[in-house]
Amino acid sequence: MKTVIIGAGALGGCMCGWLSKTHQDVYLLDQGEVARNLKEKGLALYHQGKEDKKEHIPVKVIDSLSDVDDVDIIAIAVKNYSLDAVAKSVKEQAKGSPIIVGLQNGIENQSILPQYFDRIVYSIIEFNAWIDEPGVIGYQNKGPFVIGTAGNELQDELKAIRDYMNPAVQTVVTDRIRDAAYCKMVINLTNSFTTLVGFKYRDISSMPLFKKILTNSMYEGVKIVKAAGVSEYRADNMPSWGKIKAAATLPDFIMMGIFKKNLDKMVLSSMAQDILQRRTGVSELDSLIGRFVALADKYNIPAPYNRTIYALCKSEFAKPDFKPLTEEQIWQAIQKNL
Repeated sequence: MKTVIIGAGALGGCMCGWLSKTHQDVYLLDQGEVARNLKEKGLALYHQGKEDKKEHIPVKVIDSLSDVDDVDIIAIAVKNYSLDAVAKSVKEQAKGSPIIVGLQNGIENQSILPQYFDRIVYSIIEFNAWIDEPGVIGYQNKGPFVIGTAGNELQDELKAIRDYMNPAVQTVVTDRIRDAAYCKMVINLTNSFTTLVGFKYRDISSMPLFKKILTNSMYEGVKIVKAAGVSEYRADNMPSWGKIKAAATLPDFIMMGIFKKNLDKMVLSSMAQDILQRRTGVSELDSLIGRFVALADKYNIPAPYNRTIYALCKSEFAKPDFKPLTEEQIWQAIQKNL
């Protein structure tokens, strides 16, 4: 197979690096300084905690889809807020009928990509990755990628992609891609709060409040998706719904030690990279926590934590000089909605 990965962010970079070690015809499409840097230095990938053991991987960088003929797979690794424009460009440039793989958080891509393509595979990313600098990427776990289709069609294509990717990185086919997407979104609810509070950018001023807000936002998310008819999809690297409930409802003297251990493993979220690191002012806020607030309204589920966090993020992220709030400030706002 010939594969083109669009977007040299944390996810696209990991995918390209891993696949390039086992396959010849893997290409990474990006532009500007990022592309120039990758052409010169390649990728440097490392497992969390092993920054001194970076793996340097040469990659084939292209400037346009026209640079490669007979592409079998086009993996689009841009975020939801860029997806429509990128999908339109791919539609105009791509030749033949390649399989399109959507690599976005949430389910918004299931509305955007079918406007342009017929053969679409969606992938849920069950690991975290981050960019230290262009071309230097860290990751918590090497996979897995969970792939599926909206209507469980394209079974031959799904198996072909799984067999192609598995030698490089664990890839699992599921017939429950909707459940998998929403379950991952429950975990992604932490992105908004940790960005709003400046996690990794400032010291936590109140660990009990930090834990209370973070765990209750996820537990609200579980209740919201259950009301929407979602069944739990278990992934090895993600906490179960039972653990999420326990973290939110059991006393701190039971759960705080476990919480702190898990907190030590948390990395800067993709939203924090957009808002706090790159200062773009653009994020996946609406497609993640915003969708949960809309579902809470639809199914009449109380969601004081997520509703408050969403409103605060909307107002604070829009400020050109955004400064993280304290746990106490956020808790005061939540109490008004309890």
